[in-house]
Amino acid sequence: MAEHYFTQKPQSKSSPETWSYQLKGRLYTFTSDHGVFSRNEVDFGSRLLIEEFIEPAVSGDFLDLGCGYGPIGIVLADHFKRNVKLADVNERALKLAQQNAAMNHVENVSFIASDRFANLTTYKFAAIITNPPIRAGKKIVHAMFEESKRQLVDHGELWVVIQKKQGAPSAKAKLQTLFGNVEVVARSKGYFILRAEKL
Repeated sequence: MAEHYFTQKPQSKSSPETWSYQLKGRLYTFTSDHGVFSRNEVDFGSRLLIEEFIEPAVSGDFLDLGCGYGPIGIVLADHFKRNVKLADVNERALKLAQQNAAMNHVENVSFIASDRFANLTTYKFAAIITNPPIRAGKKIVHAMFEESKRQLVDHGELWVVIQKKQGAPSAKAKLQTLFGNVEVVARSKGYFILRAEKL
């Protein structure tokens, strides 16, 4: 069975690849690897989420939940000058995220090894941003939404990117049930950017 990118300790042979991408008006350089989500490029969903994200009015830190090698959290930390926590269960991904932050001279970030919110329950966030691990299954993804709501400050926001064919309609319905509100901020090439506010 192929190894998933939400494996804690990937066993696949390391073979890092580095490339550059223009995001929010700046050129960033990233390294990814086998055993990590999106090895060869910044995936379209993450790029769309980065470009569409607007910081909430409420003050506080951001969380990039399931950060992978770090493009979302690093770019948003650099652009909005908020402190951003990057969390992932995948140890190889988290190490790459640390290296990528250093490579792009972004210092207002910190890194936490965490299976969903296992090691994050003492923190509250103004925004939680996630490109969730769809292959982990709907039950896991929807649990991430539930846990996110608990860790948001009042008027904090959850931002999610998800493909229509991978469950965007059910994700939208789940967020509506949880938060009482959900907005489709953008849609492109079958991807939806969803935003819900904790009221």
